[in-house]
Amino acid sequence: MLRVLGHATRACDGLTRRELLTAGTMAMAGLVPGVASPAKPGGTFGQAKSVILLDLFGGPSHIDTFDPKPDAPAEIRGEFGTIPTAIPGVRFTEHVPMLAKRLDRFCLIRTLSHVYNSHNPYAVMTGFTGGNDRENYYAKPTDHPGMGAVCQYFGVGQHKGLPGYVCLPAYPGYSQGLRRAGPFGGYLGSQFNPMFSTCDPKWDREIDANKDFYNHLVKPIGVPQLPKLTGDLTINALDSRRSLLTQIDQLARGTTFQKQREQAFDLLLSPAARTAFDMDRESHVLRDRYGRDLFGSSTLMARRLVEAGSTFVMVHTEAKGNGHWDTHDNNFNMLKHWLLPYLDRAVSALLDDLEARGMMDSTLVVVMGDMGRMPKVNARAGRDHWTKAGFALLFGAGIRPGTVFGSTDSQAAFPKDHPVSPGDMCATIYHLLGVDPESTVPDHTGRPTHISHGGGVINPILV
Repeated sequence: MLRVLGHATRACDGLTRRELLTAGTMAMAGLVPGVASPAKPGGTFGQAKSVILLDLFGGPSHIDTFDPKPDAPAEIRGEFGTIPTAIPGVRFTEHVPMLAKRLDRFCLIRTLSHVYNSHNPYAVMTGFTGGNDRENYYAKPTDHPGMGAVCQYFGVGQHKGLPGYVCLPAYPGYSQGLRRAGPFGGYLGSQFNPMFSTCDPKWDREIDANKDFYNHLVKPIGVPQLPKLTGDLTINALDSRRSLLTQIDQLARGTTFQKQREQAFDLLLSPAARTAFDMDRESHVLRDRYGRDLFGSSTLMARRLVEAGSTFVMVHTEAKGNGHWDTHDNNFNMLKHWLLPYLDRAVSALLDDLEARGMMDSTLVVVMGDMGRMPKVNARAGRDHWTKAGFALLFGAGIRPGTVFGSTDSQAAFPKDHPVSPGDMCATIYHLLGVDPESTVPDHTGRPTHISHGGGVINPILV
């Protein structure tokens, strides 16, 4: 057991899409009572060997998914009916039947609450909620590091030939020409950035990036890919080029740039990495079970990577067109015909797949988004931003299955009890990975900064 101690697409933010994908990216039950509390060594500490974090970019509606309010007025409860789950007395929306049947095998948090009104995954990945929307459109060297970067900094689970920290299917903001803050190394250094895969999603119809932003019939299809080699450069030529550069760089030994370049070469020359990204090794039946859409393929790829040895894999749901959860318009059609079917299918497939492979005891899966949605339906049949209430799903290593933690008021607007912050989520993930959540790392000024930003482990959801 390891114990680490330390010192033209637009989202609603209105920015224009531009392509920035380049070869440079390759271097970069019933309610359980209780409250979040400080970590206690032992027990579940260090039980997880890897983490899969599914980030639902845009802010998934909690009231239309896992915290419905069927007795609320129509303008609050919305259009969907509810169905029973595997836990008596707990109901979900009618459009997640597979997850409803599996609630006894995962944990639901209904009281994720904070003040960071932004689609940047900064709070999700770091636990810090003091940023602001436009400032975090572009990641900065002074940003707080993401959880995966912190794990790399502490040397948790690094493996030669395979990236320990991966972001799929591309960096957050890729379809808008942004590099949204959250997953990067920040003041720890760019050598702790994740490996970002690339993707080129396709559709079965012509789309207009703006007109089809809320079109529930448009579905991005694709598979994450290893960063591409430029031109006609072969693997052998790449290896020869590395030898030449190594000779030239003798005087630059130990520099961050050299380390980043070596990591990039190692990745592209690694049989383990190429094998992990070879989706053709999976059966057609399993690929169909996850779904051939970009999210389903990315989720299956995440399982392949942690099975091969990666420690921290993030899947970010952003895609050109409508691959987001920012449902200001057409909320109910978007959820019913596109977003909820792919979430229900892929997450339940991942749960079943990890169990079948004997990986549940060593893999932690977390599903969450940047915020929830406003309880009252707007004039465009949508729901606007709402940070005061949202959900998270967790299962796998150290998580108590069949747990429903926290409850909201009659309109799903505010927690009635046990509010959970992004810092609490990060502290719990660190704890399960064997990183003391009260650890500190030096920021860009050398000042020790807590990695969980005041968050505490949510002990009642742990076994």
